[in-house]
Amino acid sequence: MKRNHPRTRRRDSRTLLDRLRFDRQGLIPAVIQDARTRRVLTLCYLNRQALRQSLEEGRVYVFRRSQRRVMLKGELSGHIQTIRRVLVDCEGKSLVLLVRQRVAACHAGYVSCYFRRLTNGRLVRVGRRVFDPSTTYGR
Repeated sequence: MKRNHPRTRRRDSRTLLDRLRFDRQGLIPAVIQDARTRRVLTLCYLNRQALRQSLEEGRVYVFRRSQRRVMLKGELSGHIQTIRRVLVDCEGKSLVLLVRQRVAACHAGYVSCYFRRLTNGRLVRVGRRVFDPSTTYGR
């Protein structure tokens, strides 16, 4: 994401926030995609605060529905996502965040959360694990 002046980033985030259509829970889905490979990494939900922080800081913040809080994507693992570009759908109801991913996006240890493919009615693992979640998260 272009590194412009902090005041400009705040103005840009306010302008975008005013144009988006958040759902009844105050969330908007965001597909997180690798900016270089175009591989889909994960799907996250952002509330206004998470999106504002993401746009202003240039790193992805998400709203963790299970924990009811905003957190930096990769906060625990260090596998942060730096925003390169933001795309908005035609109705303003969803986003695509093109990012530079550090290590991996998936908490299960894979580069992408989409590491399984449906083949002949069965889920087959097609990705390889790049880190051990038990070591990274202490689980």
